[in-house]
Amino acid sequence: MARAITPFLMFQGTAEQAINLYVSLFADAEVVRIAHYGPGEQGVEGSVKNAEFRLGNQRFICIDSPVKHDFGFTPAFSVFVDCDSEAELNALFGKLSEGGTIFMPLDDYGFSTKFGWVGDRFGVSWQLNLP
Repeated sequence: MARAITPFLMFQGTAEQAINLYVSLFADAEVVRIAHYGPGEQGVEGSVKNAEFRLGNQRFICIDSPVKHDFGFTPAFSVFVDCDSEAELNALFGKLSEGGTIFMPLDDYGFSTKFGWVGDRFGVSWQLNLP
């Protein structure tokens, strides 16, 4: 049986900015560990070699890829968040959509009280739900 199953996010030079944004948005969040590339290492010096952060009970691992690539994040995989209040939902939607893409604006789509889907400025997709 698998020891742990953890989402792994691969950025291209913006991992630390993304981590800082995500951890700032959720009350129960923290940076668990972060290591940076040093001089002469494979990645860009100062970029994220590997990091772990936690949002609520969910752990995430991320890096700044040391190899340039032509792919990024896709909305086919998203982080789904059940919010406790409409105020929380509105705040998350506002902050995560800044500089990003709104896939579904905040509305009642019939399957929840209020729902919105955004791609943040780093390309990570978020589905925000008020059950």
